[in-house]
Amino acid sequence: MSLRNIGPHLVYPIGLGCMSLSHAYGAPPPVEEAGRLLNTALDLGYTFLDTAALYGFGANEALIGDALGSRQGEYVLASKCGMFRGDDGKREINGRPEVLRRTCEDSLRRLKTELIDLYYLHRWDRRVPIEESVGELSRLVEEGKIASIGLSEVSATTLKKAHATHPIAALQTEYSLWTRNAEVAALETCKEIGAAFVAFSPVGRGFLADGVQDPEALAANDIRRTMPRFQGDNFIANLALLKGLREIARELNATPSQVSLAWLLTRGEHVIPIPGTTKLAHLEANFEAARLELSADVLGRLDDLINPKTVHGPRYNAATQAEIDTEELAA
Repeated sequence: MSLRNIGPHLVYPIGLGCMSLSHAYGAPPPVEEAGRLLNTALDLGYTFLDTAALYGFGANEALIGDALGSRQGEYVLASKCGMFRGDDGKREINGRPEVLRRTCEDSLRRLKTELIDLYYLHRWDRRVPIEESVGELSRLVEEGKIASIGLSEVSATTLKKAHATHPIAALQTEYSLWTRNAEVAALETCKEIGAAFVAFSPVGRGFLADGVQDPEALAANDIRRTMPRFQGDNFIANLALLKGLREIARELNATPSQVSLAWLLTRGEHVIPIPGTTKLAHLEANFEAARLELSADVLGRLDDLINPKTVHGPRYNAATQAEIDTEELAA
């Protein structure tokens, strides 16, 4: 299996998003169980792990530090700053240089490492010029605290401004069959500047894995309850898309999630999906998706089936959408 570049590193084409082990989708698994999953991921051959200061308000970084501290040389580690728990205990977006530096020091401590391989600005704080935030991250590179810089959920325009300040190794943005905003400009811009494109939520927050049949059954604190695509008539209409996806998966002796991940890998050699999971069976299946080859006919059928014209509802509610800088397609 051909490896893919992210900054100075070569990684397996599919990485592991660690958020769900501590955050966002209801009650996380017990710490011991989550630790076993992380170690199993490395045993399988995953080489790129993604976390953030936000996830579990530090708990996810601490989990990785505790579970994998003795195996640091086996994987490339990404974390994020700029969005975290503020002094009031609530989520805060803050890109001021001194805050990014403090967050980095906290992350290093929790992760039990002296160097973070890839450090993203999780959200661009519009009160702070992107050049100032990236400038501080560049100083962290010079000091040997981080190896490379990434950005999350920013437009191509902002990406170019940041890259002019310091080389950007990766852009992380939601990208999947049912979220195509990256195709407006960001995907191509990454290719132009030599940055990896890291696709989060590559199976549509579980939807494209055929894992959400009834949003009302989701936990009260599951973030999907706030997302329009999982609500009311939008969700009912979107469910109809799964029939065709299941049929294609059956033809290929694969799962819907494997087909969705394999589709992403055809979008460019610089694309690296990072599906997350709390289940060992899903971890193994996602890893194997990199071996699935899709014909031109299958790719065409997938594009016709699930695209911005067939998906109902925006990906975020209005409040969350206002926080981010990415180019958006109409649903």
